[in-house]
Amino acid sequence: MLELAILGLLEDQELHGYEIRKRLRDELGLFSNISFGSLYPALFRLERGGAVCAIEELNDAVDPVPMTGSLSGERAALRARRTSPARGRRGRKVYRITDEGRRQFADLLASEAGAGAEDARSFGLRLAFARYLPPQARLRLLERRRAQLAQRLTETKAATAGSRLDPYARSLVEHTTESTERDISWLDRLIDAERARAPHATTTSVAPTEHRDRDTPIGNTPHGGQIRRG
Repeated sequence: MLELAILGLLEDQELHGYEIRKRLRDELGLFSNISFGSLYPALFRLERGGAVCAIEELNDAVDPVPMTGSLSGERAALRARRTSPARGRRGRKVYRITDEGRRQFADLLASEAGAGAEDARSFGLRLAFARYLPPQARLRLLERRRAQLAQRLTETKAATAGSRLDPYARSLVEHTTESTERDISWLDRLIDAERARAPHATTTSVAPTEHRDRDTPIGNTPHGGQIRRG
């Protein structure tokens, strides 16, 4: 998942490692605990696999001459800096996606391997970059997630039907049920909007949205895998 997120960000623009980490944490909202200890090994793997290339970018800013109070000392420092032009020039790597990286990104984004066990985080990450998917693939992504949530909702209701739960346990079950119902309603709206944009796109993963359970309440926002895009 981390490789998919990195390639997706680099598809937009070239970024330094610090900028990649910041956007992973602040914009996607899915890698709030990402550290450089996880990020740079992933970048190294992508670079080794030809998916990204790193370019050394030199910082031309130089450190000021230290004020020592001694005119001769300051002159000596200035001469030393002039004879060492590379002194004070710190390099940073800027990462750029390659054609191979774009191919890998497309494969990772469209992959349905393990889709039956797709969690909110995996779905949210794919949704963040869904603009790079063709219309039919976007519909499959949304409908697949809806089918998973609908099944989960049915199983939860069946498991708790007639059970003698105390008020606190029952309130927790009700909260989980309501959250799932709101997520389903949110997905219904996304699916309807996607079909309106591409009226000829059809899928076979789940039944058409007009045949959905009409008892599903309409909610406001999803409670799983929120994406914040800048």
